[in-house]
Amino acid sequence: MRLKNQVAIITGGASGIGRATAELFASEGARVAIVDWHDAESAKSGVGDRDLFRTYVADVTDADATDRIVGEIQAAWNKIDILVTSAAISIGKRAAETTADELRRVLDVNVGGTFGWIRAVVPAMVEQGSGSIVTVGSQLSTAGGKSNAAYVTSKGAIASLTRSVALDYAELGVRCNCVAPGGTDTPLLDSAFERVAEPQKAREDLTGRHAMKRLATPREIALAILYLASPEASFVTGTRLVVDGGWLAA
Repeated sequence: MRLKNQVAIITGGASGIGRATAELFASEGARVAIVDWHDAESAKSGVGDRDLFRTYVADVTDADATDRIVGEIQAAWNKIDILVTSAAISIGKRAAETTADELRRVLDVNVGGTFGWIRAVVPAMVEQGSGSIVTVGSQLSTAGGKSNAAYVTSKGAIASLTRSVALDYAELGVRCNCVAPGGTDTPLLDSAFERVAEPQKAREDLTGRHAMKRLATPREIALAILYLASPEASFVTGTRLVVDGGWLAA
C-alpha cells in the first residue's frame, strides 16, 4: 500500500475527481478527510472500510471552517501528510459577459480555496518535516479555452501558486505539485454541458478535441494525483503533470 498510515485531506471530495481520489487513497491505506459543500458523507458509499474516512460539509472559502477542520483532523489523527485541492466551480462565460461578482466567486473558490487550505496545513507539515500538496489545475491554463474566462484564469493562478509554494517549502520537507487534467467525465463537466443549447454536440466536440478521442475518467486523474502524493514522487516538486489525452499535443 503506497499510502499506508498516511492522513490525507481532499477538498471537493464528494464527487468527480475528488471522490475518485478519496476512494483510491483509502484503498492504498490512507485515512481520508473529505471536505465538500455538498453531502460529503455520500462519498463514503461504495468503499470498503468507512473507518478510514472523516467527512466535513464546508465552503472551502470559509477560513474559520478551514482552520477548525484542520485542527480537528490533527486532534483525531495526529498529523496531516497530504492535501489535495480539487474543489472548483465554473460559470462558462466569456470575459465581457462575466460580472464582477461572478469572477470574484470563481476566484474565491478555485484560487482562494486552494490558497486557504494550503495556508492551513503547511504549518503542520513543516513541523513534522514532511508533506505533499497536490493542486488540481487544467490543461486550459496552457491552451486557453472559449467561453470560460474566469475558470481558465483561476487555473492559471493555481499553477503559479503551486510553483511558489514548492519553492517556499522545498527545504522544509513539503512538496507541492499540480495535476492538469483534460476533459474529465465529472458532474462539473456535466453542468457545463447543461448551460449550452446543444449539450450532446458540446460533449462530442470536446471529446473530439482530445487526441485520444475520449474523456478521462475521474479515476485516471486520481491515479496521477496518487503518484504525486505518494513517496514514489519524493524528488518531484513544483511540477505540473498534464493528464489530457493528448489535448496539448493535438
